[in-house]
Amino acid sequence: MRLVLPNPGLDDRIPSHQALERMELEEAGDRPKWDNKLQYMLTCVGFCVGLGNVWRFPYLCQSHGGGAFMIPFLILLVLEGIPLLHLEFAIGQRLRKGSVGVWTAINPHLAGVGVASMLVSFLVGMYYNTIIAWVMWYFFNSFQDPLPWSQCPLIANLTDLEPECKRSSPVDYFWYRETLNTSTAIEESGGLQWWIVISLACAWTTLYVCCIRGIETTGKIYDDLV
Repeated sequence: MRLVLPNPGLDDRIPSHQALERMELEEAGDRPKWDNKLQYMLTCVGFCVGLGNVWRFPYLCQSHGGGAFMIPFLILLVLEGIPLLHLEFAIGQRLRKGSVGVWTAINPHLAGVGVASMLVSFLVGMYYNTIIAWVMWYFFNSFQDPLPWSQCPLIANLTDLEPECKRSSPVDYFWYRETLNTSTAIEESGGLQWWIVISLACAWTTLYVCCIRGIETTGKIYDDLV
């Protein structure tokens, strides 16, 4: 016995295999394609493995038992992670729509899931680019010798080290004072830091250059990195 949930109009919203083949022929010259399977696989890996996986996973692994943490991780990866990822790719290739269009095609009442997914992706992109801006700021400062976060700076009359830096460390001082220039209280919003604004503009410009022509440029960038 099979449970069938009421979903009127589903067959009209989901294209058949014949319709997909016809769309392939009609859009053969207009639709961008991957040069090879390696580009597609590398792009998928780049989408799945973000900064959080690289930075936070070793910390979580060490905090929750080290090697023992890998056992439930691998089990859930096989039972949940990979199937959901494959389902996501399959739905995207079948419907050829964005997140809002996909969930609307499955059921119009699920359009909110697509909107929520779009908002989450927007927020993730915002804070990821902020992290990339910090990375660029540190990269620009790494050409100095000595490194600005390797020792405390001197005060204005050059007679002693900065007291705030002496109370903490050169690394913390460079991060909180030179990079973020944090205010003394949460009620004080402070102002724009021009060096971070420039770094953020460079991060967004780099992202735009990578995505300006869609998969024609992103795929080649992944190939060059490999």
